[in-house]
Amino acid sequence: MLIIGIGNSGRSDDGLGWLLVDAIRKKFLNIDLVYRYQLQIEDADLISDYHTVIFADATKKSTEEGFFFELCRPNQGLGLSSHMLEPETVLWLENQLFKKKPNAFVLGIEGEKWELSLKPSQSGMSNLQRAIDFILKMVPILLKSKYPQMV
Repeated sequence: MLIIGIGNSGRSDDGLGWLLVDAIRKKFLNIDLVYRYQLQIEDADLISDYHTVIFADATKKSTEEGFFFELCRPNQGLGLSSHMLEPETVLWLENQLFKKKPNAFVLGIEGEKWELSLKPSQSGMSNLQRAIDFILKMVPILLKSKYPQMV
């Protein structure tokens, strides 16, 4: 399993994906964790080595729980010419080039503060804790299940 924390810790809540990776690093030794400012074409090669991948990033979307966790579906290469790629584009590229088709999920952690600052907002930190609690429950399930069923 691989968790990719996406963001920038110097832009307040934009660093929530990295903070999630920091928290998970302390709990699980049997999964790989990486930090990214943004996803790149090369990440298609990286994810091809894993059965399960979680892309964790801050989101400006309003969520009911403070975060969302959803299946990542390949998007036919939309945005492939952009300087930053969406998880769905990276997954599509992996499927086209390496054909290993990992199970992939997107974890979006709701943030509210995006300006230059090393300090996340209080609501961002609350949402991060909810997301961490959820992921701590999900990782063992995903590690045991070859084909996880998402609700």
